[in-house]
Amino acid sequence: MAEKNIEFVNRELSWLSFNERVLQEAEDKTVPLIERIKFMGIFSNNRDEFFRVRVATIKRMLKLGRKANDILGEDPEILLGKIQKTVIGQTNKFDGVYEELLHELGKQNIYILNERMLNEEHGKFVRQYFHDEVMPALVPIMVDDAPQFPYLRDKSVYFLTKINRVDKKPKYSLIEIPSEVLPRFVVLPKQGEKKYIILLDDVIRYCLNDVFSIFEHESIEAYSIKMTRDAELDIDNDITKSIVEKIAKSLKKRKKGTPVRLIYDSDMPIELLDFLMRKIKLIKNDSLIPGGRYHNFKDFLKFPNVGGADLQYKNSYVLDHEAFSSTTSYLKAIRKKDILLFYPYHNFHHIIDVLREASIDPKVVSIKATLYRVAKHSRIVNALINAVKNGKKVTVVVELQARFDEEANLHWSDKLKEEGVNVIYGVPGLKIHSKLFLITRRENGKAIKYAHVGTGNFNEQTAKVYADCSLLTCNKRITEDLTHLFDFYANATKHNDYRSLLVAPFFMRKKLNNLINREIENAKAGKPAYILLKLNNLVDREIIKKLYDASGAGVNIKLIIRGICCLIPGDSFSKNIEAISIVDKYLEHSRVFIFCNGGREKYFLSSADWMKRNLDSRSEVAIPIYDKEIQRELLRYIEIQWNDNTKARIINKKQDNQYRMDGEKTKVRAQDDIYKWLKQKKTKSVAVAIKNK
Repeated sequence: MAEKNIEFVNRELSWLSFNERVLQEAEDKTVPLIERIKFMGIFSNNRDEFFRVRVATIKRMLKLGRKANDILGEDPEILLGKIQKTVIGQTNKFDGVYEELLHELGKQNIYILNERMLNEEHGKFVRQYFHDEVMPALVPIMVDDAPQFPYLRDKSVYFLTKINRVDKKPKYSLIEIPSEVLPRFVVLPKQGEKKYIILLDDVIRYCLNDVFSIFEHESIEAYSIKMTRDAELDIDNDITKSIVEKIAKSLKKRKKGTPVRLIYDSDMPIELLDFLMRKIKLIKNDSLIPGGRYHNFKDFLKFPNVGGADLQYKNSYVLDHEAFSSTTSYLKAIRKKDILLFYPYHNFHHIIDVLREASIDPKVVSIKATLYRVAKHSRIVNALINAVKNGKKVTVVVELQARFDEEANLHWSDKLKEEGVNVIYGVPGLKIHSKLFLITRRENGKAIKYAHVGTGNFNEQTAKVYADCSLLTCNKRITEDLTHLFDFYANATKHNDYRSLLVAPFFMRKKLNNLINREIENAKAGKPAYILLKLNNLVDREIIKKLYDASGAGVNIKLIIRGICCLIPGDSFSKNIEAISIVDKYLEHSRVFIFCNGGREKYFLSSADWMKRNLDSRSEVAIPIYDKEIQRELLRYIEIQWNDNTKARIINKKQDNQYRMDGEKTKVRAQDDIYKWLKQKKTKSVAVAIKNK
């Protein structure tokens, strides 16, 4: 294929298209009202991270000149302009959705009031709350004559206030909204059937006269602003410092990162905006985003439900896997057969229970695990510590560079070391992203190994909302490879070949290419040829080119891509490729690769997306599925998702996020239907077990 005919969607613009799918969930009237409000919070939080990471990276590239064009595929200044235009368009849409949600809340007798809407009773309540709770947390800073404007912290919301005085120059002040120490939403006293909520911002606005009572004034104006800063960790190369010291130092630097975006209330008078820009030394090209009177909508993830239970999704009963329902030992169940868990439908506590059993089993010799992101009060960590206390040898690979979890992982690495766990930080320059544990047990004089390979983190909190898969197995081909991989993590110079696993950064790219090439050869030979892929992100251009080649050869390719998709489906160079994205109540996070392989299908679960960073600069694992029954389960899982005609959007060149409506009378909503399938499967298994007793 000639290079000039190859097209890609820009990574950043594709990501913004994904976030618009999140905003669509907030628009969707079939989604329960409180959940719609939460999607507003998810959209806002996603966009903050986008600016902190991706926009910050592009701004750094401005210094690289032509080299930046090669990396990004276009001029970074032009790309920043496209991003700015898209973000402003989405902001306007966001504001419209918010107004609609206020109207919908009103239908439920729930009202969000601002400071101008308070009656006498609510006014007294707010003033009392302000003096009891808010005033002690406020630190107003006068900025009109200050030699240096106060530092604006990343992710914080501030009021820039103008105090208009009688016959005197106005005074200016900066007030940080203390939402880290106080709830963003204050529930006001009910009046009849009507429920009322006020934002902390408006509590402060209502009482600004009390804050600045020492100044004689006619009026006080307050406009919200928010700074977003570069979140990249600059890790120095000082060989005298440990990785722990470098990360700790870099975290301090991050808090003072370069500004990449300033959001301001679009009602702010131009002269006040000019005053602000002069003080913080920004220019109009520095991603200035006009917004509404409220920022940090991520706080809407914690919006209080003062209405009925029908305003939120009903919590489905978490299923216990049938393989564990008739056994007293988790390890015996795994020894009997491979087990595949699907979250959040299956109970994540099965994983905790496996580790807990291993921690007290006198025959267990050692446990090795990788930790990337764990829960705030991690039972996984507790189980590993308990294993040490019971005399097991425990080794944990802690990834200190898990973005935005670096501080938490420093804490956990210290705690694990204090308890006697052998903590290692992996391989220099290689982020450990694999999701593994390996338990060694002495059985009849032999070392038998039990393994976990998953698509998601060992985190019991995110497992409630992330759709992931975990394989538990004793298969020797897999456990031997994992033994070699843990040896590599402990000693970077000890390198091995892997018989079954696809391991990045060494072999995964090459083996994926080989698997795609085999499909191309089979298609050219007139044999069945197809590829089914489920990923979070498809970005790597070499792999995309290979998929284009496969399409041209007649390979049928179906893609389920939750987030970024730089591949363009259905064009002249990709006519045999279809792609959808599912955004629903759970975050689709599992990665599954299925290759026809001439009718002898190959199935893989993986921690890796198909991005350059995952394939070339991270330690990732794709695990083959050998068990025929589990292959059928995995295929059924993917088929249900592919047939979704309720929450699936079509990925295309336009990136217009059309819902996939196939005209069928039977509605398929993958996440609901996967739960029903697994529930029926368990019920049938239990019935068979009872019958056989």
